[in-house]
Amino acid sequence: MRDYPSAKINQSIAAELCKPLPKSRQVFTYLMNGIAFSLSGLALLPLLSILWEIMSRGAIGFKLEMLFNPLIENGFANAILGTILMVSIGALLSIPVGIMTGIFLAEFSQSNPITQYVRFVTSIITGVPSIVVGMFAYGVIVLLTKGFSAIAGGFALAVIMLPVIVLTTEEALKLIPVSQRLASAALGGTRFQTTFRVIVSSAIPGITTGISLAIARAAGETAPLIFTALFSQNWSDGLLSPTASLPVLIFNLYNNPDPAVNQLVWTTSIILLTLVLFFSLLSRLIAKKSKVN
Repeated sequence: MRDYPSAKINQSIAAELCKPLPKSRQVFTYLMNGIAFSLSGLALLPLLSILWEIMSRGAIGFKLEMLFNPLIENGFANAILGTILMVSIGALLSIPVGIMTGIFLAEFSQSNPITQYVRFVTSIITGVPSIVVGMFAYGVIVLLTKGFSAIAGGFALAVIMLPVIVLTTEEALKLIPVSQRLASAALGGTRFQTTFRVIVSSAIPGITTGISLAIARAAGETAPLIFTALFSQNWSDGLLSPTASLPVLIFNLYNNPDPAVNQLVWTTSIILLTLVLFFSLLSRLIAKKSKVN
């Protein structure tokens, strides 16, 4: 049988690939893997320490009836519902606007001054202190409606969530390969069909991650809610009345001079963390079902 040069080259390459790595290379690989795992564990250590501290201290004072009674009856139910209500209002206001703005910036706009201005303003709003956002919402909503309310609190949270959703949506869409856009165009898809049926569908995991981050940030904000929703010891009377929230409750409990009341700060923190985890899992589940459909 005649030997072809390409066959000999393939055989030589296969032989080289089958050779064991030199000892120095193996030691270096194990060393780098060990360093990588060690640094990863070191990065997770502060987070795990915080979670352990909150769980260990908060579990002491936790009682099941706290989840069903308002604060006036030694419970947190009104603060839990108030947090869910205002975060939901913020999400309803910010998610559609944020996603559509991100789609516009990534797919429909050219590199013009208006687009650059929108990106610049969005980046600035991301770094604005939350207390400034609370003052803005106070001037726009509270003074106009002449009262603190859940609507004002939800509006303040929407302002905080909006830039996060815009930037993450834009980045998620930019990560989609150009080949998908070209393939859709080659099959006769319009620009609208390509964007919403191909690009946005492929970017749903990234968009969902941005929404989860925005919700997690908004759920833990205190200063904007002090300026807008204030607080209530009992159940809220409606969207236009002062509403309790977990972050403001933690603030009030911490400033209480009674040590027994201070202990409830840790219990409230557990509930707030659980609520944030619930929102994150819910958004992931919705994204998963949307991707399957």
